[in-house]
Amino acid sequence: MLTLRRSADRGHANHGWLDSHHSFSFANYYDPEHMGWGNLRVINEDRIAPGTGFGTHGHRDMEIVSYVLQGNLAHKDSMGNVKGIPPGDVQRMSAGTGVQHSEFNHAPQQTTHFLQIWIEPNAKGIPASYEQKTFDDSAKRGKLRLVAAPDGAEGAVTIHANARIYAGLFDGSESAELQLATGRKGYVHVVRGELEVNGNALKAGDAAMLDNETRVQVRNGRQAEVLVFDLEP
Repeated sequence: MLTLRRSADRGHANHGWLDSHHSFSFANYYDPEHMGWGNLRVINEDRIAPGTGFGTHGHRDMEIVSYVLQGNLAHKDSMGNVKGIPPGDVQRMSAGTGVQHSEFNHAPQQTTHFLQIWIEPNAKGIPASYEQKTFDDSAKRGKLRLVAAPDGAEGAVTIHANARIYAGLFDGSESAELQLATGRKGYVHVVRGELEVNGNALKAGDAAMLDNETRVQVRNGRQAEVLVFDLEP
């Protein structure tokens, strides 16, 4: 079964400094029919205004992945990491036993646009940790490039969760297919552009939720960027 989740149906909060769309229930947005999908708990599409950001706050027992689309996300945490996250980088922070961090857009004139992704871990109480890797456009062009996996396969960042995240760029005749094992869930989030997912036309911000499907096929992109998740039930 494939269920579409359109961009306009997401939760939305505009705080002035932050414009955020929530694919699943988050903060003041509550939708009992969209509490997550498998072990995927949060996808927030955030736009941070110039010179603003998230002040220091804490997390525990969650795998947090940041995927930047525009601008630069300045990260600082209680583990001593002070990093800038540009487009093309994937950042993974395992909150584990607890971590404090902040995220800012220090640019004076450019909005930082990124996806904040939370996945439930397969073990609680692990030591907090951080990882960041670059996946340039050539690695994602016309294919689904593994960017996060529990075993760090193919140079992906290592997440402590039973999930895999793939990223791809598709235009024109480019296409790719991902097999889903029996019992797994799939989730496809179109980051930008337009794309067909298993024959369904999706636009930026749209998603497809797959249950009891054997494959994910992406094709007929129009300047499309997409994230595909292979998730536990």
